[in-house]
Amino acid sequence: MTAFSPSPAPAAPRSGVPALELRGITKRFPLVLANDDISLAVNWGSVHALCGENGAGKSTLMKIVYGAQPPTSGEIVVDGQAVAFASPADAIARGIGMVFQHFQLVDTLTVTENVILGAEPRSGASINYGAARKKVAELVARFNFGLDPDALVGDLPVGRQQKVEILKTLYRGARILILDEPTAVLTPSETDELFDFLKNQYAASGNAVIFISHKLHEVLHISDTISVIRDGRMIGSIPAQGATTETLARMMVGRDVSLRVAKTPARPGDVALDVRDVVVRGEHGNAVDGVSFQVRAGEIVGIAGVEGNGQSELVEAITGLQAYQGGTVTYLGKGARGVREVEAAGLSHIPEDRNERGLVLDMTTAENFILGEQDRAPFAGALGFLNRDVIEQNARDLSEKYDVRPRSTSLQAGRYSGGNAQKLIVAREMRKGPRILVASQPTRGVDIGAIEFIHARIVEARDQGLAVLLVSADLGEVMNLSDRILVMYEGKIAGETDAAQATETELGLMMTGSGAHGTPPGQAAQGGRSGEVSATQQTGER
Repeated sequence: MTAFSPSPAPAAPRSGVPALELRGITKRFPLVLANDDISLAVNWGSVHALCGENGAGKSTLMKIVYGAQPPTSGEIVVDGQAVAFASPADAIARGIGMVFQHFQLVDTLTVTENVILGAEPRSGASINYGAARKKVAELVARFNFGLDPDALVGDLPVGRQQKVEILKTLYRGARILILDEPTAVLTPSETDELFDFLKNQYAASGNAVIFISHKLHEVLHISDTISVIRDGRMIGSIPAQGATTETLARMMVGRDVSLRVAKTPARPGDVALDVRDVVVRGEHGNAVDGVSFQVRAGEIVGIAGVEGNGQSELVEAITGLQAYQGGTVTYLGKGARGVREVEAAGLSHIPEDRNERGLVLDMTTAENFILGEQDRAPFAGALGFLNRDVIEQNARDLSEKYDVRPRSTSLQAGRYSGGNAQKLIVAREMRKGPRILVASQPTRGVDIGAIEFIHARIVEARDQGLAVLLVSADLGEVMNLSDRILVMYEGKIAGETDAAQATETELGLMMTGSGAHGTPPGQAAQGGRSGEVSATQQTGER
C-alpha cells in the first residue's frame, strides 16, 4: 500500500518575512483598470482584512493571488519567494486556499468525499478512501469542527457546509487562507464559531488569513490589520486596534458616511398588510408553512433569518409573483391575486434580485423607470402610443431626486453599478405612490454610500405612513431599520420581538430554531447588540 499524503506540503514558513506580499499588482481589462499598482503585505500569524466598495477591485486582486487570473504586471511573493501562478492548482501547491462566498460542494456526496474531491489519495489504481477519511477525521478533531466525516453535505446546515469548504483547504495544506464574505449566510453563533477558528486556532498556529467583508463591525472585531481599496487603488493599511467603522467607511467612499439609521419611534396606524396562515409549497414540502403576521401603516416590520428558510417564497406570494396554496393575504382590507392586482391594491416591491426581477438590463434608464406603467397615463396615450417626452422627463426628475448616476436617460440599465441600479428601482417603486412597500434584500451588493441613501428612503417611506415589510439576510440591517422583528426558520415564524429590545443573541437563537416560538414583543433576552449597520454582502458590482 502506498503512503498517504493529501497534497504536496508547502515548505514551513520562514521567520521574519511576510506570508504574502503583493508588489505593484496591476490588472487591466478592456476599458477597465481593475487593479492599479496595488501593494500590500500580509504577516504570518495574523488576520488581514480587505475592504472596499463593490467594484473596488478586491475580488479581482484575490483571484490573482489564487491563480485564477494572471496580473497584467506586478509581482506576487509568498513567504519571501517570488511566484507566478498559472492556475489555482499552483497557488494551492504553495499553501494558498480560498473559500468562496458561494460554496462549491456536491450535496449528494459525504463530507469526506467533498473534501478529497480532485485530490483523492491513491493506493495503486484505487482511491484509498480509508486513509482519506482518517485524515479528514483528524482535521475535524484538531479544529473542533464537530463534523461527521460520513454525513451527506446536503443534510448539513449552512454553517457546517462552510466548515466543509474550509476543510477542503486544510486538507490540501493551506497556510494562507482567503475568505470571501464568509459570514453572509451565517447566524451570529455560527459567525462566532468561525471567528474563533480563524483567530484563535488557525492564525494563532502561525498561519495567515485574508478576510474580505463589507461588515465593518466584524472586520474590526476579527482583524489585526485592515487594507482598503477604492477605485482599484490601495488607499492604505491601518491597524484594527483604534480604528472605527466611520474611519473605514471614509476610506472606502472618500467622504463621511453615516452608518447609523436615524429614525424616530414609529407611530403605527391601521393594519395595511394582513398575512394569515399562508402556505407555499416548495420542492421538499412546504417552503412557507402557516405564516401569519400584520404590518401597520407607519411601521417597518423586519423579517430576519438564514437564507433558504422560506423568506423568498413568502415575498413572492405576498407580491403576487407566486401562488400560495393556503391562507389569505389582504391589502388595505382587500384581497388580490397576481402582480397586477396586488400592485393595484397599493403595493410596491423592491425585489431581492434586481437583475432578474427588478430591471430589464438591455432597456434604457427611461424605459426601466416606467416598467409596469408603460401602458398607462401619463406615459401612454389613449391609443397606446408612448409619450416619449413625458417618459424622458420622468427619468430626468427621478434620477435627480434619487441621485442615480450617471444622469442619463438613454444608458442601458445593465451598465449601472449595483448601488445606482438599486436606486433606480427604489425611485420607480416609490414614484407609484404605494401604501405598502415590500423591500427584499434592499441593499444586497450595494455600496456603503448607496446603503446610507436607501436606508434613509425606507425610513422616509415609513414616516409618510407606508407599511413597510423589510426582508434581509443582513441581521444588522434588520435590527437597525425595523420597529418590530419576526424571525423565519424552516418556513415558520420562529419568534417576534420589539426591535428596540432585540439582541443578536436572541435573534440568533431564533434563526437556528432554538428560540421560543412566538416570543411576545418586549420579552427579548438580555445581551449585547450591534449599533451599526453592516455594509452588506456580495463582492460583485451588480
